[in-house]
Amino acid sequence: MPTTGNTAPWWRSAVIYQVYIRSFADGNGDGVGDIVGLRSRLPYLKSLGVDALWINPWYKSPMADHGYDVADFREIDPLFGTVAEAEQLIEEAHGYGIRVIPDIVPNHTSDQHAWFQAALAAGPGTPERERYIFRPGRGPDGTQPPNNWVSVFGGPAWTRLPDGEWYLHLFAPEQPDLNWQHPEVREEFESILRFWFSRGVDGFRIDVAHGLIKDPELPDLPPRQDTGHPHWDRDGVHDIFRTWRRLADEYGGDRAFVAEAWTDTPERLAAYVRGDGLHTAFNFDFLMASWDPKDLRTVIDDSLTLLSAVDAPATWVLSNHDVMRHASRYARKTVRRWSPTEPYRPDGPPDPALGTRRARAAALLMLGLPGGAYVYQGEELGLPEVEDLPESVLQDPIWERSAHTDRGRDGCRVPIPWSGRTTPFGFSPDGASAAPWLPQPANWGERTVQAQTGDKTSMLELYRTALHLRREHPALGDGTLTWLDSPEGVLAFSRGQGFTCVVNLSAEPYPLPEHASILLSSGPVEDDLLAPDQAAWLSA
Repeated sequence: MPTTGNTAPWWRSAVIYQVYIRSFADGNGDGVGDIVGLRSRLPYLKSLGVDALWINPWYKSPMADHGYDVADFREIDPLFGTVAEAEQLIEEAHGYGIRVIPDIVPNHTSDQHAWFQAALAAGPGTPERERYIFRPGRGPDGTQPPNNWVSVFGGPAWTRLPDGEWYLHLFAPEQPDLNWQHPEVREEFESILRFWFSRGVDGFRIDVAHGLIKDPELPDLPPRQDTGHPHWDRDGVHDIFRTWRRLADEYGGDRAFVAEAWTDTPERLAAYVRGDGLHTAFNFDFLMASWDPKDLRTVIDDSLTLLSAVDAPATWVLSNHDVMRHASRYARKTVRRWSPTEPYRPDGPPDPALGTRRARAAALLMLGLPGGAYVYQGEELGLPEVEDLPESVLQDPIWERSAHTDRGRDGCRVPIPWSGRTTPFGFSPDGASAAPWLPQPANWGERTVQAQTGDKTSMLELYRTALHLRREHPALGDGTLTWLDSPEGVLAFSRGQGFTCVVNLSAEPYPLPEHASILLSSGPVEDDLLAPDQAAWLSA
């Protein structure tokens, strides 16, 4: 694999592009993205300037939760391709200098997984059921769930079987939780990691990394949870990940893990990335911050302070497949801070021009910070959340589980546009008979890769330029940050090597500090005045 020219591990500075595979590129014309489509777009990803791909689950699955319900971790779902095609993708990506990081889903399996089917057939009290979390119900006849835990997707976290036992599923009923106290579960996942490491993958993104260990007493959730949650972010998860780290270190090439770990505090997040633990973790505090300079600076400072204490890099992210796209979050006059325990509810109708302006500035802020960064497919095109999908096309299990009170995550998962003026906008091959699995807005012709390529004012060219500058400039990537004096409403910091980033979150133009040149700005700069909701990279 090519290196970036320094001796630090690649993952400390990497820009990793998230591929939500069913919505990225459809190679066979069935309306669903696949490995063939992804392979065809590797030149685009190379030209964009990313270092690695994180690919959402591509394993064999009944697709109750679009792949996060895995029936076989050693098989690719036929919807996406084959293991042989995955191996070709990995080899070809490496040829472009791009690493590949699949998702791994260790908290649960599909209810169609061979283990769960064996557990159902074996009945209560059998060894097969010990791999999952089965319990008798409460009440005189066992008709009440074992405790009051609720599913992330809405409703109770327990489902009762005809034989009277209940099983735990913190997500959909089709996603039974594994019992990570069982040695066979630990051994199986170590084997799965080896299976894919031996095929050349460069690491894994770990889904629900904070959820594997449950309090064995399975106590009720109290009305207010101050400390010691019974199933989220329990200390026992770190023993698992220390073992995984040792396993990854057996393979060459700096294999790396990134944790999806939702925690209450940055201190708790730092525990996942200590020297003998995982390599990186998503910084969701940054994603959830409001468009406010004090809030953003606090998140940045807290993250860098706590992560540097354990010698781990920060990993910044603005959007992903589970949250409203940031171009739409920022499109409201009031952008409130939110929490992972609630769906994001925007305040008022969107102002697309405002959202785009802020999204451009946020990109330069994120890519200027120390550490690594994640780009969710389509954010480099400025794609907004599709907030008006007809109810008839919604597929996220959250929609049904919430009794149609939460529209779920489909709005950020609409297939991305590549070319042309009408749907499928190059997502599927010419002449494909099947429509994209979610409908694309009719006005996305102006947002395609084709339409934006070569347009210096486009979001795509802003990202391309920023990513190439980030790779070339010695100050960017891993390292430190020094805040510069600036008025309230303005964030300004130096990265050394003559590099300064300035973000104007105030309502007034801001005179740029002394500089030799503007390396890049998120919008036009006249008379050295940075307009509101704009950012600039400066060279001394």
